[in-house]
Amino acid sequence: MTNSSDSISKIDSNIPLSKHLSGVGQIAYGCMGLGGGWNDNPVTTADVAQTRSAIDTALESGINLFDHADIYTFSKAEQAFGQALQETPELRDQMFIQSKCGIRFEGEDNVGRYDFSADWVSQSVEGILNRLNTEKLDVLLLHRPDPLMELDELARTLENMKAQGKVDFFGVSNMNSHQIQYLQSALGQPIVANQIEMSLAKLDWLNDGVMINSQGHHQSDFAAGTLEHCQMKGIQLQAWGCLAQGRFAKQGLYSEHENVKKTAHYVAQLANQYGVESEAIVLAFLLRHPAGIQPVIGTTNLERIKASSVATQINLTREEWYNLYVYSRGQALP
Repeated sequence: MTNSSDSISKIDSNIPLSKHLSGVGQIAYGCMGLGGGWNDNPVTTADVAQTRSAIDTALESGINLFDHADIYTFSKAEQAFGQALQETPELRDQMFIQSKCGIRFEGEDNVGRYDFSADWVSQSVEGILNRLNTEKLDVLLLHRPDPLMELDELARTLENMKAQGKVDFFGVSNMNSHQIQYLQSALGQPIVANQIEMSLAKLDWLNDGVMINSQGHHQSDFAAGTLEHCQMKGIQLQAWGCLAQGRFAKQGLYSEHENVKKTAHYVAQLANQYGVESEAIVLAFLLRHPAGIQPVIGTTNLERIKASSVATQINLTREEWYNLYVYSRGQALP
C-alpha cells in the first residue's frame, strides 16, 4: 500500500523519554531476534549482516532507540550488534542503546531466577558493554523484579555506574507502580522508563482502568495505578509484544476466535483507509493513548520495520480507537 498524505496526520512526538534523551524516536527497535537464534551456534557473518540491515532500515525509518537484553538469544543479539558497530563505529552516534539485566537462566546447580545483587548487576553491565562494543548505555533497565532485592545495595550499584559513565539513565521492566516507587525512594537518579507488555492482544493495562466497580475486575493481571503513576512521574511506558505476533494481520482474518477475526478485519479496513499496512494500525492504537507509549517492535522482517514506522503519522479518531479496543476485548464495555 502507499501512504495517503490526505488521510494521515502527524501526532505529538513529545514522549516522556525525550525529556532525557533528546531526539529519541517514538518507536524503538527490539533486538531479541538478532544473533542467529536461541541456540549454541556462534555468531556468523550472516548474523552480523542481518543485524546491520535491521539497523540501517530502522534508522532510515526514523527508529533510533535499540532495545537489548543480556539474555537475548543467549547474549548473541548483543554480540552481533556489537560486531556491526565495530565494523561501522559512526553508527553509534546515530542511535540510542538500552539493555536489560537481572534474569539468570537455569544452570547446572541453579533454577532460573532473577538477580539484582551488586555483583550480578555489575558484571552483567560489564558484559553488555563489551558485547555491544560501546563505552556506555544510554539506558539500563532492570528486567524483572527480584524478590530478594537489597534496595540500598542496588541503588549504590546503579549510582556508581552513573558516576563511572557506564550508564546515563535507568529504567525498569515488568514492574508495577509500588515497585517503581520503592526503588525510586533510594535512587538519586530518575527512573525514566517502564517496559511492559501492551498491545491489542494484551489489554489488561486498559481493562484495569475501565473495569472499576465491575464484576471480573479482579481478573486483571495489571497492577492498579501503574499506568497513571508512570504518566504523573514522566516515566516512559514502553510496550513489548506490541505487534501481538501478527495476530491482527492477514493471519487473523482466518482466526477461530471471533474477537481476533473481527479485529483483524477492522484493522484491514483502517489500513486501507489510511493507506498503510496492518502493523501501522496496530501500533497507532498504542500511540493514540495520551500516556505517550513507545512501542518496541521486535520483527527482523525489513518490510515490517518500514511498515511499522509509518504508525507515527496516524492519528486514530476516538471512534476508531474504541472500535479496536472493544472488538479486541470481545465484549462490550461495562
